Amino acid sequence: MKNDLDELARQVAGLIHTSKRIMVFTGAGISTESGIPDFRGKDGIWTKADPEDYTIQKFLASEDNRRMQWRMLLEGGLIKNVQPNAAHLAVAELEKLGKLDCVVTQNVDNLHRVAGNSPEIIFELHGNMQFARCLKCHSRYPMPEILGRLKIEDIPACDKCGGILKPDAVFFGESLPQDVLSEAARRASLCDLCIVIGSTLVVYPAAYIPMYAVEAGAKLVIINIGETPMDSRANIRIEGKAGEVMPRVMEHLKRK
Repeated sequence: MKNDLDELARQVAGLIHTSKRIMVFTGAGISTESGIPDFRGKDGIWTKADPEDYTIQKFLASEDNRRMQWRMLLEGGLIKNVQPNAAHLAVAELEKLGKLDCVVTQNVDNLHRVAGNSPEIIFELHGNMQFARCLKCHSRYPMPEILGRLKIEDIPACDKCGGILKPDAVFFGESLPQDVLSEAARRASLCDLCIVIGSTLVVYPAAYIPMYAVEAGAKLVIINIGETPMDSRANIRIEGKAGEVMPRVMEHLKRK
């Protein structure tokens, strides 16, 4: 198995070496190795809580629901002092090597920025939980500041206008940011290699992005634990942890 993984990593490095415009598409599997809890896994957050209680409609309609959602955020482990792992650092290194056009991520943990990728090439399809935003005046606050206030106030409000504060991530029943989705789709249609890392590719519309890339002629690499609906269309499919696979890929790439 070790030799098989090394050979597959060498092949991925070969594709990267010959590509000029690479998109990396990431899901929860790249961040679980940093200690970020998964949502849909066997021990994920939605095995302990009902997703129907965490909709944008209920958040807006009920103070009790807002109180519950903020408490879950404070206690659920989604916002904590975590660091990028080897896979995040490898993606950042691809940018330094001049190979990376963009990172499109389903994650809300901000770890690609912390790892060193430029904010202007990161497209966060589901938002960013490291910030809260006022729904009235759109002021943005660092999440640690808001979490500190939660120890005193159950439901934080905007300091500037008194409006409702909401984590700056996409809730159930809420549309993805159209400008981010459109730009991700545009870049997918222009890339020549799409590397999917840690995504099951079952959450739409985000999962359409790698499809757009393949349909436009890009090669596809999938690195994930578990099957995805696009495995049959991948040029290379690696079953493994992102933090173990990506450093091997980068080792082979440096040799080239």
